[in-house]
Amino acid sequence: MIKPEEIIQEIENKLNLINKKNHELISFGIVESIGDDIIQVSGLLGVGYYEKVIFDGGSLGLVINIDEYFVSIILLKKIRTIVYGMKVISTGEVLSINVSEVLLGRVIDPLGDPIDGKGLDKTNMLLYPIDRLAPNITKRSSIDTPLKTGIKAIDIMTPIGRGQRELLIGDRGTGKTAIAIDTIINQKLTNKSNINDIICIYCSIGQKQSSLASIFSKLQKFQAMKYTIIVAATASSPVSMQYIAPLAACAIGEYFMDKGGNALIVYDDLIKHAWAYRQISLLIRRPSGREAYPGDVFYLHAKLLERSAKLAKNEGGGSLTALPIVETQENDLSAYIPTNIISITDGQIYLEADLFNAGIRPAINVGLSVSRIGSTAQTKAMKQLSSPIRLELSQFRELQLFTQLGSDLDQNTLSILNKGKRIIEILKQPQYKTYDEISEILSIFSIISGLLDDIDVTMICKVEQELIDFCKQEYTQIIDKLSFAKELDKTLQYELKEAIIYFKKINNYGTKFTTN
Repeated sequence: MIKPEEIIQEIENKLNLINKKNHELISFGIVESIGDDIIQVSGLLGVGYYEKVIFDGGSLGLVINIDEYFVSIILLKKIRTIVYGMKVISTGEVLSINVSEVLLGRVIDPLGDPIDGKGLDKTNMLLYPIDRLAPNITKRSSIDTPLKTGIKAIDIMTPIGRGQRELLIGDRGTGKTAIAIDTIINQKLTNKSNINDIICIYCSIGQKQSSLASIFSKLQKFQAMKYTIIVAATASSPVSMQYIAPLAACAIGEYFMDKGGNALIVYDDLIKHAWAYRQISLLIRRPSGREAYPGDVFYLHAKLLERSAKLAKNEGGGSLTALPIVETQENDLSAYIPTNIISITDGQIYLEADLFNAGIRPAINVGLSVSRIGSTAQTKAMKQLSSPIRLELSQFRELQLFTQLGSDLDQNTLSILNKGKRIIEILKQPQYKTYDEISEILSIFSIISGLLDDIDVTMICKVEQELIDFCKQEYTQIIDKLSFAKELDKTLQYELKEAIIYFKKINNYGTKFTTN
């Protein structure tokens, strides 16, 4: 007795022999059911996962699931109403996005179409697949080049290297997006010749259009859109577009990395991306697990973030740095998606609501923030400053608990507490005000040297800015040495102390400290 599978196989073989050139003979299907942007199609033989399909009338879909009898497709672009019995043609191509330098300064959707009201010539653009395997270990290089954020607390204590994946995590309204935008703005300071060596990609997932417009206007105001591309799938976009948005943004970053350049990508945020994927998975009736997420949501984010890397020199030497953002609920780091992404990334910067409300901004919790790349992504001068400031802060955090008990404290404890308060104060930084490395070194050195210990805590930020301006104007030789010096040797430290003491003297800020 002939089995049904053998009959089907025989028919397929004969169709292939009839006309191999007529691809449509074996690669079209019929719409069987429609619901909630999920379309089930029968008859698509040989279709692949993430393959682009076209409906009669020009509507665009993406294959998201392949069952025994049906293929599930999510609708990306609707040109004409999808109806039962409509013909669907597979293209044999993975969904791709057009990429080139033409995209710089533009706001586009995940399909590469402009949404900023301007035209886009796609003639000389390359097609990059949105789904791509991450570079294997033989193609990668160790991360040793810093990516400056311009934020003192990060560059000193949780440095980010080019090719790293550093998570920004915290509750709503704690300044996660603000740190990411400041990092993008700071890239214009990284090259003195005004040639921007880092291309920035900001991927907006499920945000309000008003929030996106605000970010765009700020980047324009600080002239950062010259080297930035915004990929946006707002809250009003279909869930399918929110799902593919980070994949498309990553493909754009890979284009610049493959050319030997450096790119920075911000995913804002991956919680909304997980929500979109969960919604799609539930609609196609995949088994759900913890918090109703499908079992492969970890793989989804791991595959995306692993595409960020620093390539070896024989592969072009390019890099793609990722700053994924994750929003927590009531400081709960043990939720499913946060724990997943913490385990995938090379470290996290944890922003705490209590610190934010107390006026400490950026509200970085030093104890829970870490960079697994460590000091390998810092210059020698920054390494010298990071160790003592971490030690001072950790001592301050421990002793701060004793002050709440109201007990008498010895002089040494009081000294540590006073120093810690000044460090906390000097690490405060308003949004959109980034620091170059010279300014960061001057700022941190003035505190750890103890030369500002006799300054009132409320005056620290004012004195710090005046000191930086003074040194850059009056001590240009020291600034030049800092620019080229690999480390802060004893001679350079002596000169810095002399400059700080002279600054305090002429401004009547106190002169009880000497260079001895």
